[in-house]
Parts: sequence; C-alpha cells; structure tokens
Amino acid sequence: MHDDELLARVRALRAEGHTPKSIARALRIRPADVVPLIRKMAAADAAGEPAVVGCWVSPGWSMNLAVADHSDWPDVDTSAHGLDGVASVAVVRQHRSRRVSVCGFLVDVYCLGVKNALGPHVLDELDLPDFLRAYFAPFDEVGGPLPAPLELARHLVWGAVDHARRLGFEPAADFGPAAGHLGRWEEHSAITFGRNGTPFYVAGPYDRSNAVLRTLCRTVGEGNFDYAVPATVM
Repeated sequence: MHDDELLARVRALRAEGHTPKSIARALRIRPADVVPLIRKMAAADAAGEPAVVGCWVSPGWSMNLAVADHSDWPDVDTSAHGLDGVASVAVVRQHRSRRVSVCGFLVDVYCLGVKNALGPHVLDELDLPDFLRAYFAPFDEVGGPLPAPLELARHLVWGAVDHARRLGFEPAADFGPAAGHLGRWEEHSAITFGRNGTPFYVAGPYDRSNAVLRTLCRTVGEGNFDYAVPATVM
C-alpha cells in the first residue's frame, strides 16, 4: 500500500472514532506505525477537514423512495431501465496538491444498506474522470453519474445504513475505512427507505438469502416485507 493511500485510510478510520490499536488491526500494521501517521494527519488537517472535490450519485437513486424537503437534489427517471433499488455513490476529497482521495459506496436502498464500499484510494487528479467513468459504467445507458452535494451523499449512504440496521443488517465490512469521507453522522435522513416505505429484499448472487429472510421475519415480522428470491431458496 502506498504511503498516500495508507494515510487516507488512517484518516477515514480515525474519523469513525477508531483507536490507534484498532486502526493497526484493520490495516494489519504495527500500532507503533499508526501514531506517527495520526500526528502527520493532524498537522495536515490543522486548517480544517480536507476539501470536498466532488460527489456523484447514480441516476434513479430516488425511485420508489420518499424524500422530504430536498427538491433540489438531482435525479432522473430511470423506471424504463429497471435500475431501482440500488444506488452508487462516489465522494472525492482533496488529498494534497494534484492528488485526490476517492471512496465509493454501493447501496441497497430497499433493504440491506451498504453492500460494498471501496477506498480510500489516492489518485492523481487527472485520473479521476477515468475512475468515475469506470465506477458508474453500469449506468451509462441512462446518462452516467449525476453531480450531487455532499449532503445528498451523506443522507443516502448513512440513511441507508441506519435503515438496514433497524432491519437487523450491518453494512459491509469495507464500509468502515470509506465512511470517513462522508463525515460524522448525527442526523436523521430526509429519505424514507424501502420500496414505497416497505422493506423489499432482492436476493443477490452471494447473499445468504435464507438468513436474510429469517432476520426480516424477526425484526419486522412475516408479511411486513416483500422479497424476490430464487425458487430454490424457498
């Protein structure tokens, strides 16, 4: 791992409240190597949090969701393309001169919350357009990513995490290192998650679908959620 990427990951974990020892465990390095990185990070951040270079969301992120008091948040109708229920989010912050730090989040907005995350990855700022093009490639047919305010990214990602936790599901393990790019979360999301307010589980190829269904039965009760799973699971 390059020094820039290591520092970015320490920054993200520290923002989540991790101790130097827990950061060392997460990154598989010695605790003695973490403390100088934290000091370096603190010195670099003395003037404030790293600036947000930009945020992007996938089109159709709000389909079948209710959003309160934010008619200015961008989206487009993708109902003809069957892209509802899943959103991709990218948050980019300045790392240092001509370098940026990137995190991405794949969000199940109907049920499971953050299914995977990536980063922080440190890139040359000239490589950012190629990264965004590749990351949002599944949405090319509907116009590609939409520039968005950080506020939308926070309400979409953290809000989905809160929703999933109420249903009994934790975010993917790689969410922790990436979450720092969103900033601390002490709010209530303006977004009502679930398909039209109802939890809706769509089985993914790597899900333990029976376990997910059992959890939903326990947390919200049978008949209070919808699902789409292969017949072999039932």
